[in-house]
Amino acid sequence: MKKIGIVIAIERELQAFLKSNYEIETINDGYFSCFKTIIGGNEVYAIKSGWGLIDAAMATQYIIDTYDVEIILNFGVTGALDPSLKVSDLFYVSKCINYDFDTSTIDDVVKHQYGNMKDMYVYLDQGLIDIIKTLAPDIKEAVDASGDMFVEKTEDKEARFALGCNICDMEIVAISRVCWLNDVKCLSIKCISDEYDGDGSDFEKNVHASAQKAFTLIESFLHSIGE
Repeated sequence: MKKIGIVIAIERELQAFLKSNYEIETINDGYFSCFKTIIGGNEVYAIKSGWGLIDAAMATQYIIDTYDVEIILNFGVTGALDPSLKVSDLFYVSKCINYDFDTSTIDDVVKHQYGNMKDMYVYLDQGLIDIIKTLAPDIKEAVDASGDMFVEKTEDKEARFALGCNICDMEIVAISRVCWLNDVKCLSIKCISDEYDGDGSDFEKNVHASAQKAFTLIESFLHSIGE
């Protein structure tokens, strides 16, 4: 039996997990509420972090320290930076950047690069990605621009897309960075909720269905590694 953590940003995404057909125990033992269940023979702990990089990092470290998990999963919705992407398109995140991070004026790094990383990216676990690709052969690869802002303006989308990023969110670079620092494997599945021309209203319209699609693949993954 593996011990798996799931970090979920917001309540509307969390509902895909809570409404699943598993017996879920709520654990209130600190600032965060955690949820425990068994999926595919794996002991699964889910946590709702809240919006943004700071809360996501805190929740990830909390679940690693508290439950000694060996894998962290993330699922949720994302915004499109590529005009060709559509609502319900499904992705695995191969790598991500902290869009707001820059010490290049004082350190020997490029913009967005952490000093102890080889380049501007934080990479997710390739072995877990390979499993996902066997389960969902048509899934797309995502390079994610993370930051503490809901990206809605065209000029902000264009700036992130120019870096080679095709989706954006507010959590995964923090989650994957904390996992890297703790030597814990990390996997993220994202589903488009708002297209390139979309806005906050599109997010609200699509968030539940898109989160459910991402969680369904997470379920398949958990069953596959527990067999």
